[in-house]
Amino acid sequence: MNLTYKNTGRLLSVFLMGLALALTWGQATAEHDIRGIADADPATPGVTFNLYAFPFNINLPEGSSLQMWGFGDQDAGAGATHAEGEGYNLPQYPGPTLVVTEDQTVTINLTNSGVPQPVSIVVTGHDVTATRTDGNPSHGLVTEAANVGESVSYTFMAPEPGTYLYHSLDGANPGLHVEMGLLGVLIVRPADGSRTAYGDGTETDYDQEFLYLLTEVDPDIHLQMERGHVAHFTNSDRFAKIWFVNGRVFPDLFQGNYNELFPHQPYESLAQAHAGDQVLVRNINAGHDSHPFHYHGENLRFVGRDGRMLSSNSLVANLGRSDNTINSAPKQGIDAIWTWTGKDLNWDIYGHDTGHVCNAGPDGFGDATSTYPGEYCPDHGKAFPVTLPGAQDLSLGGWWSGSPFLGDTGDLPPGEGGLNPFGGYFLVWHSHAEKELTTFDIFPGGSLSSVVVLPPDVTIE
Repeated sequence: MNLTYKNTGRLLSVFLMGLALALTWGQATAEHDIRGIADADPATPGVTFNLYAFPFNINLPEGSSLQMWGFGDQDAGAGATHAEGEGYNLPQYPGPTLVVTEDQTVTINLTNSGVPQPVSIVVTGHDVTATRTDGNPSHGLVTEAANVGESVSYTFMAPEPGTYLYHSLDGANPGLHVEMGLLGVLIVRPADGSRTAYGDGTETDYDQEFLYLLTEVDPDIHLQMERGHVAHFTNSDRFAKIWFVNGRVFPDLFQGNYNELFPHQPYESLAQAHAGDQVLVRNINAGHDSHPFHYHGENLRFVGRDGRMLSSNSLVANLGRSDNTINSAPKQGIDAIWTWTGKDLNWDIYGHDTGHVCNAGPDGFGDATSTYPGEYCPDHGKAFPVTLPGAQDLSLGGWWSGSPFLGDTGDLPPGEGGLNPFGGYFLVWHSHAEKELTTFDIFPGGSLSSVVVLPPDVTIE
């Protein structure tokens, strides 16, 4: 029986790290929505995005809000469903993720609908031509910009697959527009249509794909902008106090894509995978500070940086290193492959007395005839090495399923659990800078995310 991993949509009681938190998971697809406002059609010569810029307020977990400036989809119809990301026309943080195909001509039409400064678009790694639609002279020192009510069209070719940042740049106040939220991600897929990061045969195949966009803000700057004190911004006085993954902070970042609780923050950051899946992690730092993001479970294999494959011959990704932390510099993007197998745990993750079959292939993992293809057969049938205390003696947090075995659930203490109905393994993905695990200096918060390894019979949408 195939099951589908979706969020539960209920208010659940969570006990995490000794703190009581109320956490709602809204109904949403499991995969982080990286389709943005349009999927590129390889049969067409180009793709067009119509964006607008507008001020708005985002929600923070402790109940406060913060004014942002952000991009929205000009074309999405008001009132359309948000469940699959369709019709999402609100300004958002981060901006819509734009997905195109290698060698396509990309046009971004931008209208400033209310940001009190000239707004522009810079696309990292691309030669962009800007054309004003109103005939007025340029307002920006680096690129053409639009004052309120004005529009600018940006056109470029997307010659290389990869992960790129787009953002507004104000020549008079460098850094202010990114601080205020005028940023997003461009993903260029390979022209051959393969499920790879850089093209068929490059050894960058993946089964699951997730975007981790890292940012940080100084709320004092946002208060000054809300009051209209634009001249008060200086980079020297900036001091970040809030850290985001995909535009949300913990615990909000687990609560499903397009959750109605966060109308301007559509993207979650909970990754899902099966044991043995190749997971493409698109890690990109859009902020002003470095963010050492740490991925538990297994090391990542770096395959690309700043939209270029790490290769000695332009054919395969053979120069990437193995590491468990991506210390990305500001505006840097890293593409990496992460895989969790359970190898060498020295106990059977599927249970030692379930009667399942593991027929090892040349690499020691179960072949297609096995009950769980990809199981590490040398550990097959080995018992869990310790005896767990009774449920009344445990307090393992809301993501404990009641069983150490993948796919199994068991007894839980009264009022405990509920966030792991399929018996998956939750592994923390988070910033390795301790302060970035806070919001307004309160722990836990900030850049604290996870990946869940799900049983093989659970379908990941």
